Amino acid sequence: MLTFVITSLLYVCGFVFLYGVIRLAVRHAMEDIEVRRVQAARAEEMAASRDRAMLERHGFLTNEG
Repeated sequence: MLTFVITSLLYVCGFVFLYGVIRLAVRHAMEDIEVRRVQAARAEEMAASRDRAMLERHGFLTNEG
């Protein structure tokens, strides 16, 4: 009987532990996704501003007379 109680307790505690680990992993993954999304948006804005600056300096590349 004692073996059954200890086994059941460890079984339940294992599931609680796994739930916490999975929840922590998902939270960190969501934070990483948000950081990467912001970095990608920033990189896109910087590329667009570089393109505009280059076309202002080298207007002949635009084929606009």
